[in-house]
Amino acid sequence: MSVAAASFSDVVVRRSGRNILDSVSLEIHEGERWAVLGPNGAGKSTLVRLLSTRLHPTSGTVTILGEQLGRVDIFELRPLIGLASQELADTIPVEEKALDVVVTAGYSIVGRWQESYDEMDTERASTLLAAFGVGHLADRMFGTLSTGERKRVLAARALMTDPELLLLDEPAAGLDLGGREGLVRSLGRLAKDPATPVTVLVTHHVEEIPPGYTHAALVREGKIVAAGPIAETLTSQNLTRTFGLPLVVEQRGERFTARSLSLD
Repeated sequence: MSVAAASFSDVVVRRSGRNILDSVSLEIHEGERWAVLGPNGAGKSTLVRLLSTRLHPTSGTVTILGEQLGRVDIFELRPLIGLASQELADTIPVEEKALDVVVTAGYSIVGRWQESYDEMDTERASTLLAAFGVGHLADRMFGTLSTGERKRVLAARALMTDPELLLLDEPAAGLDLGGREGLVRSLGRLAKDPATPVTVLVTHHVEEIPPGYTHAALVREGKIVAAGPIAETLTSQNLTRTFGLPLVVEQRGERFTARSLSLD
């Protein structure tokens, strides 16, 4: 068995007397690509906040890259974790250039100020933007970019520090069909690259899972419904239990689709 890059042991997150996560246990190992699915309010983004060290559990144990939350300096751990999320996007100054959005990840900050970066940092940021098809937007202000362009810039930023754990929280949310498929292709290439770190992607839709993903976790009302190898986990029965309505899952190649089961 490979080394666990992240693990949850009987984790509870409680807010206002309600368990947002309830007795969650899960292990994510080196070389794996995980998709986390579930309806709104299921607890998916809370999982990401724990993995990104933005949140500590109420009880239970969270271990990330060999370090236990609550017993480690999170500011030393965060540079090892790449994160792309809407929560992060909302903190980025609208006037920030796309290139600087990426390069500032080196200091785990948003908004370039008086810190200095060398030419290697700038070159790496430019290379990552180009890899996601937005290299030509390096000098554009973040606030002027389309939703799809912002998503690609954030994905590039998440890889800037050459992290050991990559977290993508709903990277395709708000994109049209063309934008979604373009991003899914880019993320699929990334997933199949052996140099890519352990990855956890959160989504509502099985159609947004890129090729190359190896595992899935289904979450409902703060609990894990099913977790394991993707083909064994993304079944019609498990997805029906997760979303609370009859669903049929189909797999074609490395992509999945889901549709409601007609009751007529």
